[in-house]
Amino acid sequence: MHVRVIAVGKVRERYLSAALADFRARLRPYHRLEEIELRAAEGAEPARAVVTEGEAILALLQPDEQVWLLDRRGELFDSEELARRIERLPHQGIARLTFVIAGTFGASGALLARANVRWSLSPLTFLHVWARVLVLEQLYRAAKIARNEPYHH
Repeated sequence: MHVRVIAVGKVRERYLSAALADFRARLRPYHRLEEIELRAAEGAEPARAVVTEGEAILALLQPDEQVWLLDRRGELFDSEELARRIERLPHQGIARLTFVIAGTFGASGALLARANVRWSLSPLTFLHVWARVLVLEQLYRAAKIARNEPYHH
């Protein structure tokens, strides 16, 4: 499956860049991974930033692609359920799954409406760059679970 991660904001911390690189390499045998990093609407008032970033994200989405928006008010599910949901997608005719991590001030109404799934990683609030690492880690874990492979080496 082709998996995309669209995220607002740059990863500046070396240790997070290293973690992302590690999970990219681990995911390579399981999924075709594409990451798109969008510039944050810095300096804009929060309401305007949400709209501007939302428009930039929506411009990258195709009408037929499955979009999972990271949202702290979204659905919580465990790693096994994540694996089941992802594994079902190709059987539903879905070839590309896109995860969206909106900017600091959240997702626009239009982006919320476009999401097929609103996924919460946790009731806790994470920095956006941490969410990116957690998404890749959970994708890797889900791929291992789906193939009955051990996660820890």
